[in-house]
Amino acid sequence: MPSERYGCKMKKLEDYVRSIPDFPEPGIIFRDVTTVLQDKDGLKLAIDSIQDLLKDVDFDVIVGPESRGFIFGVPIAYNMNKAFIPVRKKGKLPCETIEMDYDLEYGKATIEIHKDAIKPGQKVVIIDDLIATGGTIEAITKLIKSLGGEVVKIVFLMELKGLKGRDKLAGFDVEAVIQYEGN
Repeated sequence: MPSERYGCKMKKLEDYVRSIPDFPEPGIIFRDVTTVLQDKDGLKLAIDSIQDLLKDVDFDVIVGPESRGFIFGVPIAYNMNKAFIPVRKKGKLPCETIEMDYDLEYGKATIEIHKDAIKPGQKVVIIDDLIATGGTIEAITKLIKSLGGEVVKIVFLMELKGLKGRDKLAGFDVEAVIQYEGN
């Protein structure tokens, strides 16, 4: 049901997400975040909804993976007066890094973070657009831990519950604004 604000009916965040059946293969419903981003009301609702999940969290920095973690993490870091730490694909960061390999559906990938990005004892929030299998975020939690940081919360705009990504993040405080039952 649409919410009401200032006497006007507003769409729910789910209404801004485009669902594309049978992409990239038959039986899959692709949840397209670009339709959220290209609508000013959808983008504001997405940022505000993620930020609301952090209102009572004590943390020092926000970490976001390339590239959609940047899109949602940076404005929230700005709004909450926190630093933003990028996690990027291998070879994209200019200073000394540490790296972590992780499994993709059809292969492997490597992500990196600057070696001096997280200070020992810092409390970290991770923000990304989507949790599917959880591999990327699991790798990021390991990078943060290896630098002495503590992941205090992980927030996603969307979750594909059927892919069981939360299983890889057991022991962490994980929330998603929108949850889809399938994959």
